Amino acid sequence: MESKKEIRKRVLAKREALTPAERFRSAVLISDNILNHQWFLNAKYILLFASYGSEISTDTLIEESLKIGKKVFLPKVEGDVMEFYRIASKEELVAGYKGILEPDGTSEKFVYTETFEQNPDTVLMIMPGAAFDPKRNRIGYGKGFYDKYLADKPNLHTIAIGFDCQMVDCIDAEENDIKPMQVICL
Repeated sequence: MESKKEIRKRVLAKREALTPAERFRSAVLISDNILNHQWFLNAKYILLFASYGSEISTDTLIEESLKIGKKVFLPKVEGDVMEFYRIASKEELVAGYKGILEPDGTSEKFVYTETFEQNPDTVLMIMPGAAFDPKRNRIGYGKGFYDKYLADKPNLHTIAIGFDCQMVDCIDAEENDIKPMQVICL
């Protein structure tokens, strides 16, 4: 079986090769899918990510979430962990870990409390990844930031998004890998 590192390398090469038209089409379809998803419609808090490099664009999701009054939080890498901080606009973001745009860490921090655990419909996390399989296994970028963040949040609604080319037949999951509740690749 192909290792995670090999799958990541192969799939990211495919993702890099997508044309601008393919990227645009997929970003529109993903945005429409998420913006009309029951979990999104119910959620007051949206944990998103600022797309980086060849990742599927999250610009529309961020802008629309803010426009309709959702509380939007984006990740910031702090050492070997990731925390989410509230943003009011994409203009607030600064280059952080590996040059990825992130909040500066001075705004409101998202704290997952027992209230959220008991009312999971109030929060939705949209997460990136390098590769996914039909069993919702996910390969990230190798540091385990999302796995660590989600380890103690089993009820948090999570949707991983990506391009069609990021779906593979099988990923050999490890014990500490956290599966997103849904994977949407278009």
